[in-house]
Amino acid sequence: MCCDFRAEMQQKVVTSELFRGKKEGYAEALNQPFANSRIDEGDINPKVLQLISSEKIQYGVPVIKYDRKGFRARERQFLLTQKAAYVVELAKIKQKIAYSALKGVSTSSLSDGILVIHVSPEDSKQKGDAVLQCEHIFEAITKLVMLVKRGNIVNVVQGSLRFCISPGKEGTIVFDTGPEEQIYKDKNGQLTVVEATFSLPRKGLTPYHSGSHSCFQRWSLL
Repeated sequence: MCCDFRAEMQQKVVTSELFRGKKEGYAEALNQPFANSRIDEGDINPKVLQLISSEKIQYGVPVIKYDRKGFRARERQFLLTQKAAYVVELAKIKQKIAYSALKGVSTSSLSDGILVIHVSPEDSKQKGDAVLQCEHIFEAITKLVMLVKRGNIVNVVQGSLRFCISPGKEGTIVFDTGPEEQIYKDKNGQLTVVEATFSLPRKGLTPYHSGSHSCFQRWSLL
């Protein structure tokens, strides 16, 4: 469900303050409607709803979570309440990040959808930072910032970023461009995120191949 007009405009002002001139895909994101949530309450496991029943869910979105050790990709739900962010697997809360323990949020200057939620190393309940990939990254980070009420927590990086694997141990995410989109663990043990450099065909055109040349033809109108 889309936000009401006034709420959406307020959110997009924050989006502009956070990302204008810093992250690719910003202009396209502003032209798309923001949603109240990307997850219906009926799609959240009743056990999870019971566990956080004292807090009202403000926003939810499907994400891919990358394990801090090994970077295995796992489907998760990312839920935001007034007090905390939750990474949820079916009926389990895999990580709760109270806003008071949230140290910052990092994302790249490219349009890859990766965000890292940094937690305070002093918080003994935290195992490490959360590495997520989100299709609606501008919307999700904006919602998070407005709930945390600290606009200076977002860091847009170029090239690479460091994150906490576990207390006292750090890992690296490297951002690059290439012929196709990829996310993989490289030979150095780093998570490498590659953004595709080619441009998609314009709407109304579809690619076909003629000999060794790639051309475009218009869709037939029925």
